[in-house]
Amino acid sequence: MAIKKLKSYLDDNNIKYVSIIHSQAYTAQETAQSAHIPGKEMAKTVIVKSGDDLVMVVLPASEKVDLDLVKGATRSDSVQLASEQEFKDLFPNCETGAMPPFGNLYGMPVYVEESLSRNRNIAFNAGSHTELIKLTYKDFNRLVNPKVARISTSYTG
Repeated sequence: MAIKKLKSYLDDNNIKYVSIIHSQAYTAQETAQSAHIPGKEMAKTVIVKSGDDLVMVVLPASEKVDLDLVKGATRSDSVQLASEQEFKDLFPNCETGAMPPFGNLYGMPVYVEESLSRNRNIAFNAGSHTELIKLTYKDFNRLVNPKVARISTSYTG
């Protein structure tokens, strides 16, 4: 989904958002710094395999996915990070690693870290490594209807 399609989806649903252009960055932490967004508001999208299914997990840039917590949240016997090869074709027109957290548009369940759900606003990659979308968490929740769970831990060291 290209940025144009994402913006159209948001516009069609009367969502107020801000588009932020920033210098090229490849990690969520770098992107947050480049765009002057607090790491706890910068949402990163990670794709995991839960059993045989692909699942989108969304967490703050300042945290890392805890696969054991994801396993519990998804009630799966096995959870592992998905390889780029396993998911890149599911996100046409998106740069790899810059998928927006709208799994509902890709037929994919979405799990959101509970700490992210407490934010007033969130920002996320909009399909590229140079543009973000910022909107209220309330609007994101209304559109995506994610399952909220504890799925990450803070970075240490």
